[in-house]
Amino acid sequence: MAWRCSGVSNADLVSRLAREGLITTKAVEQAMLAVDRGNYSKFKPYEDSPQTIGYNATISAPHMHAAALESLSPFLFPGAKALDVGSGSGYLTVCMAQMVGPQGKVVGVEHIPELVELAKQNTMKDHPEYMQEERVTFHSTDGRAGYPTGAPYDCIHVGAAAESLHAELVSQLKAPGRMFIPVNDGIGQAIFVVDKDKDGGVTKKKTMDVWYVPLTDANTQYGREA
Repeated sequence: MAWRCSGVSNADLVSRLAREGLITTKAVEQAMLAVDRGNYSKFKPYEDSPQTIGYNATISAPHMHAAALESLSPFLFPGAKALDVGSGSGYLTVCMAQMVGPQGKVVGVEHIPELVELAKQNTMKDHPEYMQEERVTFHSTDGRAGYPTGAPYDCIHVGAAAESLHAELVSQLKAPGRMFIPVNDGIGQAIFVVDKDKDGGVTKKKTMDVWYVPLTDANTQYGREA
């Protein structure tokens, strides 16, 4: 169904995602309309497929961005604080910032410094006010350890396939809080939604099979020996 969602413009893309039932929440639709994917992808930005952004990284397919925002939407309320691990082009980070509003904050972390600069440049083209008011910040660091300086977070999005649920990330969730994370179990990859309840209890639920680039160290991603 996702392949039918490719559009000729950002508005057309979002309209198709909504028509196919991949966007059901008004706040998600408004965020994806407000953040033009064309500012974050040089290649076929409105095609519903992943696109390269360099350094062995991609911007995920729009239907996966919609799935992540829909899953996290109860925790992307006005004033919320969120973490985007593997922020890449900056697109989803800015969508999340649109949802949390002026009193909220979204932290993007990426271990490739060149991609951090790319995300900043893209955001300045699309929503410079988010950078200026520090609603969005980007940092170069190993996302597998999260970003403890800004913790705890109402929600965490992970944009690359992890080898595990990463206890460091779970520990940085608020109670209640939610994490959306692709995990490689050695057989394949799947999205897990990890919920922490108000008492700190943690549950996880497998929601769909996927294929993401791996969440790894910078040297491996650059394609060189550590």
